[in-house]
Amino acid sequence: MTRGNELIRDFEDIIKTQRPPDEFKSLKIGVDLGTANVVVSVLDSDNKPVMGAIQPAQVVRDGLVVDYVGAIRIVKRLKARIEEVISLPLKKAATAIPPGVNPGDVKAIGNVVEAAGFELTGIVDEPTAAAKVLGIKNGAVVDVGGGTTGISVLKNGEVVYVADEPTGGTHFTLVLAGNYRVSFEEAERIKLSKERSKEVFQVLIPVMEKVGSIIRNHIQDKEVDTIYLVGGTSCINGIERVIETHTGIKAVKPVNPLLVTPLGIAMLSEEGGG
Repeated sequence: MTRGNELIRDFEDIIKTQRPPDEFKSLKIGVDLGTANVVVSVLDSDNKPVMGAIQPAQVVRDGLVVDYVGAIRIVKRLKARIEEVISLPLKKAATAIPPGVNPGDVKAIGNVVEAAGFELTGIVDEPTAAAKVLGIKNGAVVDVGGGTTGISVLKNGEVVYVADEPTGGTHFTLVLAGNYRVSFEEAERIKLSKERSKEVFQVLIPVMEKVGSIIRNHIQDKEVDTIYLVGGTSCINGIERVIETHTGIKAVKPVNPLLVTPLGIAMLSEEGGG
């Protein structure tokens, strides 16, 4: 996973600095419509980060587009922001879907990307995208997203089992809101606060244990020796320790779990995006 972490760090740095490399080859573009964030990632043909943009959003819920117009507007905005920085039009892009999404919702996600001005080159599954970045062929990729925990078991690079159950970042935030008797918005800020991470960890242990139970129930007979945690909610400090203790299986997470799937989508996209 070392190479994947290097890639994530480079992408994270480019998003923060908004400074693309001096030279890059043909572009590969990914659009990740997440439950809590929308991310557009741009790589060159060697899978090196060129540019990226991210915006918190609640236009998609568990793979279902709940605000079609809002989703298009955000993707257009991120697209324009990147085009301004790299001085090139973004033309083609791929996107991704979580496990268990029905065909109608898949089409809606693709329609958002096209309506935002991209030529859609493909729709990949999120576990395969994450596995591509992390360089793994066997194990369980667990995406703890905004609304659900998605579990995908890989054998020899192929997804052989998928499951998706409620319990994600929204539930974590609701627990914090109840504990501190604050609004959902304030609880979300508390959840993301680095200064309060130790305190938040203690409050959220029961929810993390529930996630662990979900994972354990789905992989206990699947010969999984490593759990790879991705998704925005996996960014919570210490969640991997709770999952490992509760499942009895080694749990690891990359340096920034939020950026794994967006990078993987771009890696699996066709060249010629710019």
